[in-house]
Amino acid sequence: MSPTYYAPRGGLPAQDQLLTDRAIFTDAYAVLPKGTMRDITTSFLPGWTDTRLWVIARPMSGFAETFSQYIMEVQPGGGSDTPETDPQAQGVLFITEGEASLTANGAEHHMTAGGYAYLPPSAKWSLHNKGSAPLRFHWIRKAYQPAPGLSEPDVLVLNEQDITPTPMPDTNGAWATTRFVDPADLRHDMHVTIVTFEPGGVIPFLETHVMEHGLYVLEGKAAYRLNNDWVEVEAGDFMWLRAFCPQACYAGGPGRFRYLLYKDVNRHMPLRPFG
Repeated sequence: MSPTYYAPRGGLPAQDQLLTDRAIFTDAYAVLPKGTMRDITTSFLPGWTDTRLWVIARPMSGFAETFSQYIMEVQPGGGSDTPETDPQAQGVLFITEGEASLTANGAEHHMTAGGYAYLPPSAKWSLHNKGSAPLRFHWIRKAYQPAPGLSEPDVLVLNEQDITPTPMPDTNGAWATTRFVDPADLRHDMHVTIVTFEPGGVIPFLETHVMEHGLYVLEGKAAYRLNNDWVEVEAGDFMWLRAFCPQACYAGGPGRFRYLLYKDVNRHMPLRPFG
């Protein structure tokens, strides 16, 4: 089955539409439904031309503290020669729509829907839309945490359609993860993966763990347990989970349920503020 990737379009609801929606922000989690990603909630970045973005996660004291996540929309001819201004920032790009021309450390890459790029802090990169249609992609950023004896990771440019998902044990393939990075590669301090549930697939226990999460629903719908609540989510929704927030999932169908997942991994817990 060919994958699909939901991307927002913006716009505004009609004046006669009901105000009620599923948006919620608690001290343990947040849900940003796709309906919140409107024209008036976009931002712009210096150094980017013909580009707007939705900021769907940012470090916040007492909540999710390790990462930011943007949904970028680049018009034909737009892009940036200086996309990243933080010398400590690593990034992951995931293309949901359109075509991207990525240059990283002098190597040129043509990326299409399903494309993934990992960019370490030292990478010199630029990105442009040389196509005829808008380019939409996720940009996940995290300050890299060096570890003794480990070098910085290499640039990676891949596509999920070339990767075989790894089924979770004892699930008969109902729950699987597409991994772009080897979990045993401790150079990486964050993972961005795609999680897929076939209709009827479940997370059959309340996961409670130290990793923070960002979950953007690429396809389908499901009921998700977040802390004490069951919430319904669908393609285009974003969930933001604080460390240790209990979580589970039931994907009732009719189609499969897939999301782009961020988590921080492979490092000691800091015992004092960074810096």
